[in-house]
Amino acid sequence: MESAAENASTALFREYLRIKSVQPQPDYDGIVRFLFKMAEEIGLEKKTLEFSPGRTIVILTWRGTQPHLKSVILNSHTDVVPVFEEFWTYPPFAAHKDKDGNIYARGTQDMKSVTIQYIEAIRQLKTEGRKFPRTIHLTMVPDEEIGGHMGMELLVDHPDFRALNPGITLDEGLANPTDEFSVFYGEKCVWWITVYCRGDPGHGSRFIENSAATKLHSVVTSFLDFREKEKKRFESNPSLTLGDVTTINLTKVSGGVSCNVIPSEMSATFDLRIPPTVNLEEFESQIEKWCQAAGDQVTFEYHQKCMNQKMTTPEDSNPWWKAFSDPCKELGLKLKPEIFPAATDSRYIRTAGFDALGFSPMNNTPILLHDHNEYLNEDIFLRGILIYSRIISSLASVPPSAGNQ
Repeated sequence: MESAAENASTALFREYLRIKSVQPQPDYDGIVRFLFKMAEEIGLEKKTLEFSPGRTIVILTWRGTQPHLKSVILNSHTDVVPVFEEFWTYPPFAAHKDKDGNIYARGTQDMKSVTIQYIEAIRQLKTEGRKFPRTIHLTMVPDEEIGGHMGMELLVDHPDFRALNPGITLDEGLANPTDEFSVFYGEKCVWWITVYCRGDPGHGSRFIENSAATKLHSVVTSFLDFREKEKKRFESNPSLTLGDVTTINLTKVSGGVSCNVIPSEMSATFDLRIPPTVNLEEFESQIEKWCQAAGDQVTFEYHQKCMNQKMTTPEDSNPWWKAFSDPCKELGLKLKPEIFPAATDSRYIRTAGFDALGFSPMNNTPILLHDHNEYLNEDIFLRGILIYSRIISSLASVPPSAGNQ
């Protein structure tokens, strides 16, 4: 639904959605041109960093009146996940708006809406002539959807990031289908592990006792039994969120060369997401016991093993949290502090020793990130700009005290 009188922020959002920054070949050049145009319109300092060819990081800055104070960082990623167009009602990069104001496009929720909400909130504050003691930086990073290894993971260890003097970072959250707004103060530890089982080969007509398959069966059973226990614990306690329990999923099984040959090696790969409240050393010991119980010649390899369990305190004793939550309360928002169930760039920020909160102002909205027909309603989007303007104002005005100078 096109309209000559469409809200300017909505039009900007839809323009941004039409840039095909889709993996595996994101149009990062188009993203940079768009963001630099925004910086020039609003009057923000702009720069780029590039740690890998074509993987451009954009940093826009609104300098505070007391630039020596720790800054407010508004982070977002610029890439989006692939699409299967045959399952979409509207073309996924057309940014179609229907009669109900729902805007359909890849990235509406994850997370181009947030980027534009940051920009439009700052545009509004600057138009009002507001000034703040703390500097505000917008960091727009590449490749989050494939792990952030060429983006935020490198950025947090670079002197240019330290030079931003980070105090608090806002990053992406999730939609919430209820009246509540989810806000994430920590993330699960992601472990990807492959277990290799070796045994005696033989003819498919025989009972081979020491086979790789029997060992693999034992391993898979141990992992999935634990999965079932955690699933039951989650389902039996309404106060628990997905971020409070460990998820385990079998994602790959390999082995065998022929239908009638018992293989000498088989393997299984698992995706584990472990809450930061779990004792990781004890959990790793449990995995070792599962593998030992399966028999000899059972080994395992970690492809990813996050051991960082740092969290941002979601209590008023933390001045950053108080500055974030107070304007939300004034707006009548129901905040639901949670552990993020998957992984975002916030994990790198917290690992580097800085506070971070994950928040996308999308309530009464189905969670559609990475799904077909991803959409966001225009009214929800526009309200998010108001919410961010209040939050950014509050964070950038936090008076200096111990820990946030």
